Amino acid sequence: MPVSALHHFTIRCTPAELPPLVDFYTRVLRLEVGARPEIPAPGAWLYAQGQPIVHLYANLVTPDQLAEPVTGHVDHISFRSRGLAEMRAHLAAQGIRFAEAPIPGWDIHQLFLHDPRGLKIEMTFWMDQEEGNAA
Repeated sequence: MPVSALHHFTIRCTPAELPPLVDFYTRVLRLEVGARPEIPAPGAWLYAQGQPIVHLYANLVTPDQLAEPVTGHVDHISFRSRGLAEMRAHLAAQGIRFAEAPIPGWDIHQLFLHDPRGLKIEMTFWMDQEEGNAA
């Protein structure tokens, strides 16, 4: 069985970085804070339509104290998205800078933005599913 969708991703952060990350993902991407199992460090699970897709994990130690390496090689995280025109307006109203990237020869349009720690976020819109079908 091939991989068919993003289930979730985890972002490590410090306890001080947790509030701005929760704010960004709930205010800008409109995810919702939801249930999270008992984990011995602060954090949040952020949901979209009942599915936890972003896990925030506030380590209580510095990266050099971790037993496992911190993976800093993630280029970006992509979310399948709908409502391109409305999202453009929402991001502008939030004061969030973004870049647009229509894919030549494909019916896909992308928006790129960054979270408070600099992680690149891609929002991918399938234009044949967009209302009015216009970029």
